[in-house]
Amino acid sequence: MRNLRMTIAYVGTAYSGWQIQPHRPTIQGVLEDRLSRMLPDRPCLAGAGRTDAGVHARGQVANFTTVCRVPEAGLRRGLNAILPPDIVVLEVAEAGPEFHARADARAKDYRYRIACGEVVSPFDAPFVLHVRGTLDVAAMRAAAARLIGTHDFTSFCLTDTEVQSRVRTILASGIEADGPILEYRVRGDGFLRHMVRAIAGTLVDVGRGRRRPEEITAILEARDRRAAGPSAAAQGLVLDRVIYGEGS
Repeated sequence: MRNLRMTIAYVGTAYSGWQIQPHRPTIQGVLEDRLSRMLPDRPCLAGAGRTDAGVHARGQVANFTTVCRVPEAGLRRGLNAILPPDIVVLEVAEAGPEFHARADARAKDYRYRIACGEVVSPFDAPFVLHVRGTLDVAAMRAAAARLIGTHDFTSFCLTDTEVQSRVRTILASGIEADGPILEYRVRGDGFLRHMVRAIAGTLVDVGRGRRRPEEITAILEARDRRAAGPSAAAQGLVLDRVIYGEGS
């Protein structure tokens, strides 16, 4: 058996997220279907991040085992020839027998993009949250910085999230500005469902002056989803990179 690791980019607009769901199109479902057409066995993909419906990825990582001996480059070319244009396999590589895309991930990088102003370019619109008017970027940066560290993120996740612990460590959290486009960049050792979107929505509230940056501390301490802002739209979120021990 070979353990193969794939790096995948996709536009999530047409999909109900990464994970297979009955009677709904998903990234995992499409990939497994196309792989089953090429391989003698039907592989089961393990993804590093279970992106939600409408969320995109530049560097999703997944692995699967197979008895097939097709070379990695040939498998990548063959897959891309039969995948829809909104899913692309960037790389296929041999991995050690114990490698697991989700369990071995040390950290993940996400980006959330916000377009400010009265109009937004149609080339940006499918990938941003459009906010009419201006935002206080300095206040948003101050609020984002307060998220760095190890915290209980109950206030920033779905109330029905079924995990044993909602404590996560944020390694980096900041706002970058490029003209009318703001980009919230966050790196963490793990993320809860809708966590980045809830943070982004709360930062937008700060930028609009509806909340003060120092309120972030109280929101975290409340451990109550009602304390934070609304979840920002899925279309602005991208899983940018998955980080492993070898620095990839």
